[in-house]
Amino acid sequence: MPQETNHSPHSAYVINYHLVWIPRYRKKVLVGHVEARLKELLAEIARQYRFEILAVEVMPDHVHLFVSAPPKFAPAEIVRLFKGITSRRLKKEFESLRRQYWGKNATLWAEGYYVGTAGHVSAETIKRYIEESQKI
Repeated sequence: MPQETNHSPHSAYVINYHLVWIPRYRKKVLVGHVEARLKELLAEIARQYRFEILAVEVMPDHVHLFVSAPPKFAPAEIVRLFKGITSRRLKKEFESLRRQYWGKNATLWAEGYYVGTAGHVSAETIKRYIEESQKI
């Protein structure tokens, strides 16, 4: 089933990004309350910037996010927003993360990330992949 076309004041679009990123040193810190809070923060950020989260899967050592965003946002900016805001907030709220990622410039997330684009045809395939990845 094709995704509906989104609209902004000056455009109509179907732009979907599959984003994947990891904690620094690939530490398995995204569990329990940290995992739950991360999902809440991702939803808050999406609402704030008018992104639509199509699927999300948080594994202990990486995050898969399938998101639709308006064309005014470059993929790198979308990743910067999600990673930057969640890093600051999670480190502020969880002492266990502050202890592991300490120092003035220590961020929770590794510098790199994966981004893939998907339109009408492969959106369901990516959603299914993200949902099934938790079983691996």
